Amino acid sequence: MHHRTDTTTGSDQDLYPADRLGHARTAAAKAGLDALLISPGADLRYLTGYDAMQLERLTCLVLPAEGRPFLLVPALEEPAAQASPAGALGVEILAWQETEDPYGVVASRLPASATRVGVDNHMWAEKTLAFRAALPRAEQGLAGTVLSVLRTRKTPREVSALRRAGAAIDRVHARMGEWLRAGRTEREVGRDIATAIAAEGHARVDFVIVGSGPHSASPHHELSDRVIQHGDPVVVDIGGTTAEGYCSDSTRVYVVGEPTEEFRRLHDVLLRAQRAQTEAVRPGITAEQLDAVGRDLITQAGFGAYFIHRTGHGIGLESHEEPYIVAGSRQPLAPGMAFSIEPGIYLPDRYGARIEDIVVCTEDGGERLNTTDRELTVLS
Repeated sequence: MHHRTDTTTGSDQDLYPADRLGHARTAAAKAGLDALLISPGADLRYLTGYDAMQLERLTCLVLPAEGRPFLLVPALEEPAAQASPAGALGVEILAWQETEDPYGVVASRLPASATRVGVDNHMWAEKTLAFRAALPRAEQGLAGTVLSVLRTRKTPREVSALRRAGAAIDRVHARMGEWLRAGRTEREVGRDIATAIAAEGHARVDFVIVGSGPHSASPHHELSDRVIQHGDPVVVDIGGTTAEGYCSDSTRVYVVGEPTEEFRRLHDVLLRAQRAQTEAVRPGITAEQLDAVGRDLITQAGFGAYFIHRTGHGIGLESHEEPYIVAGSRQPLAPGMAFSIEPGIYLPDRYGARIEDIVVCTEDGGERLNTTDRELTVLS
């Protein structure tokens, strides 16, 4: 495991290069798809750099296996599309008017021989069904089966963007002592954290978990009006999306006042497991093998029944994407894959803990993108 700093930013065109369209076209053809239909979301941004709004009006990148791709947008969104990196890709941007049927426009421009199309995994159901009606001869599959393979292995530019996102969320954790103290509610602390996430380099706040006392035993606890008490363990899991489009996600455990010896023991077990997992990252190890590294240590310490979720998830343009570090997944890790390592131990109605770092698989090991101290942090 090694660390490095990165302060170099690339242009949007560096992060969203034109050759991705060609790679996606080739992959679609190999998968037997005649076209990919990509609606607003991470796949569209990955392919074109266009961070389009999700609207009831159709926006769709149409990427035929053969023929020229085009980006269909509502007329009122055409200026935004042209101003985005998509405008410099050489992709035709076609605006449709309010009285037109956009699904019919797509159907008229696809070859009549198209019998199988891949629709974006996160396309709204009403749009998927509208395409089914407009393309009655075309079987629908998932575009994600093609695109996830491309998106899973990050380029050096993408890793740099993730590194910057990790540094931004680390700066928030480094300031936790400003807000987290006895007498304040989780919601009050959460508001301050959200403000700091934006101030420290994110364009969007994605989530803020502040689980205090018994709430620390709930992995996805929502902010509440519980008043933080002296001696409470507090799990803080936070993340956002930068202007470059890449996500951060990091969890640390704090104690307001002195922790009990029992909680220190639990946290020590968790820390050993999380460290062992980050150090085990290397090309070739499978997702389930990496999950087992930490799970076995936690089980041997008597807490196996209380580690109730997978070890981690991929991260990039989405905070949760492939690969998933979970038992049953035989996917081998490869250089460029970025994912969380976040084992947890949760004792119901008592307390819990989770430690999370984003790690990138390198050619000979792994790089931890979150570099704040993972030890139990005691706040006065």
